Amino acid sequence: MIDQHRLAIEFTNLVRIESPSKKEGALAHYIADIFEALGFRCFFDKSAEATGSEVGNLIVKIPGSAPVPPIFFCAHMDTVGPCENPKVIFEDGVFKTDGRTILGADDKAAIAILIEIAKVIKDNSFSHPPVEFIFTTCEEIGLLGAKNLDTSLIDAKEGFVLDSENPWEVIIGAPASYRFLIKTKGVSAHAGLEPEKGVNAVHVLSQIVSQLPTGRIDDETTMNIGIIRGGKFINIVPEEAFAEGEIRSHQNFKLEELQKLIIEKAEEVEKRYPFKKDGLPKVFTIFEKIYSSFYIPPEDPLCQLVKKAGENLGLKVCFRRKEGASDANVFNEKGFKCLILGIGMQKVHTTEEYITLKDMLITAHLLLEVLHLKSVLGN
Repeated sequence: MIDQHRLAIEFTNLVRIESPSKKEGALAHYIADIFEALGFRCFFDKSAEATGSEVGNLIVKIPGSAPVPPIFFCAHMDTVGPCENPKVIFEDGVFKTDGRTILGADDKAAIAILIEIAKVIKDNSFSHPPVEFIFTTCEEIGLLGAKNLDTSLIDAKEGFVLDSENPWEVIIGAPASYRFLIKTKGVSAHAGLEPEKGVNAVHVLSQIVSQLPTGRIDDETTMNIGIIRGGKFINIVPEEAFAEGEIRSHQNFKLEELQKLIIEKAEEVEKRYPFKKDGLPKVFTIFEKIYSSFYIPPEDPLCQLVKKAGENLGLKVCFRRKEGASDANVFNEKGFKCLILGIGMQKVHTTEEYITLKDMLITAHLLLEVLHLKSVLGN
């Protein structure tokens, strides 16, 4: 039932539509026009008011032919850059670009697959549950579309996010993440004429950062300091300095331990710093949760559903955790049971990004089998 030629053409059309984060409007309306032409109900939520995107999240409702609970599939519409005027090359079953831009298989391959699934449903008579497609905005800049999704518009309580690499891998867990800021406040002074009147905020910050671990802390925890800023001129003792970073872990208590460590080192340096003036230096730490972790055990019925679907197709499905985030983190936090499925995209977020038509077809057939089994099993 899957038409590989139709799928290839649709994917090519999609990746030619530029859709960087917050500028998903043209792509969103192109997708909506397709589903409306198929006779399926489409509507946008009001998330654009919060995300700053040109458009809200797009929701598509496909009626079921079996009296079973609905299921959802999600893909995000935005891409990273560079994405201006992409030239798509299709050779030997592989999609890539000429190397100037990203391809956008992340996540337009997922969108193409869902469009193909909808066309198969429209053109063929077979048993399937009610299906909801959710196309989110601003995923690449903090999962903003999913975070601001109007969940009252979604009937399904479980589903899949299509946003990973290998189609035989099912992601059942992903870490939580916190962004942190360390700010040091010193005293400005002329660095040549009267440096003793200053308190160097950059030096204070360096004393803190040098005591913090970075990289892989253990097999489920990482920490990174990605940005350091401070000072205005080389002949002025800097008054302020900033370090920004992130911590990730599959275990919340490990995130709490790292937050505690950052605060302790900051307070220790502030207290013991040898050069003080007017109550300075002062150190401030700020933490912001970016997304929560999730873990769904392999024995869960949703995991077993996709595993059985793979077995029926001769595909050996494996379960694993992933260190990156996706809209699935948000869905699970909001109370929607959600796994991540691979679509075949490789070397994403680089100009070497590529995907094979073969892998896209594997995912498309897997989704159809999931729908068939869902209609049979009903749970």
